[in-house]
Amino acid sequence: MEHRITEQPSPYDDLQRMSVHDLLTGINREDARVHEAVRQTIPVMERLVERVAERMQRGGRMFYIGAGTSGRLGVTDASELPPTYGVADDRVIGLIAGGDRALRRSVEHAEDDPEGAWRDMAPYRPTAGDILIGIAASGTTPYVVGGVRSARREGLLTAVITCNPSSPAAAEAEYALEAVVGPEFVTGSTRMKAGTAQKLMLNMLSTAVMIRLGKVEGNRMVHMQLTNDKLVARGVGMIVRETGLPNDEARALLLRCGSVKRALDTLRDEKPVGKEPPVNPKK
Repeated sequence: MEHRITEQPSPYDDLQRMSVHDLLTGINREDARVHEAVRQTIPVMERLVERVAERMQRGGRMFYIGAGTSGRLGVTDASELPPTYGVADDRVIGLIAGGDRALRRSVEHAEDDPEGAWRDMAPYRPTAGDILIGIAASGTTPYVVGGVRSARREGLLTAVITCNPSSPAAAEAEYALEAVVGPEFVTGSTRMKAGTAQKLMLNMLSTAVMIRLGKVEGNRMVHMQLTNDKLVARGVGMIVRETGLPNDEARALLLRCGSVKRALDTLRDEKPVGKEPPVNPKK
């Protein structure tokens, strides 16, 4: 049975008559419900992370599909993983209904095509070793429902991130992360609580997977790409704290090696294992 809680009327009314203070307080009060709703997804997410990590360790890729806010969140998460964790650009792929132009402008009816997602995935030649995560606040978006159905039929590991219970998208997937956040402050505006919940779940999912793949040591992003001065400085700081090298030497090593991980490994390889005690000459 389909329960579209995300479309139910807001518990607030006459918003246009509210003071700014009351508007902000009401939105904040509703946002406070999100964390508990997301927490409820952890048992399912735990099993999903283990399976995603296993597949990615064997060379599988993770695809995100979605429309509107959901699609933009997936594209954002996918685009942030290469600079943050040093994974190749083609290991996590975000696709939005209507293509990249839909990131900035709404593309009419793009989300209504149940064959659209699988067609958008076709150039990447998806295989049964890959993973598909469908993102849909309502869990009813045809682009997502159809994409998940096609992917599961082809043997991909499938999951959905949604904010309604027992949705059509969840019925098509092996794993359903259902953060039921309740009606929105502005009725039906799922870019609000639902969008926040989806972002939190994506952060948790992808971060846990990257850690399981060995992209973090201690609490440090040792594989991050050195794409700007801030990240270079952060990497230098990691090396200095880990090794005690002077700043200029740490910077030179980092730039030569290209990542904190390779710099630290180089230092470990070059470090003397230990000297044998001198042999006393025979008397």
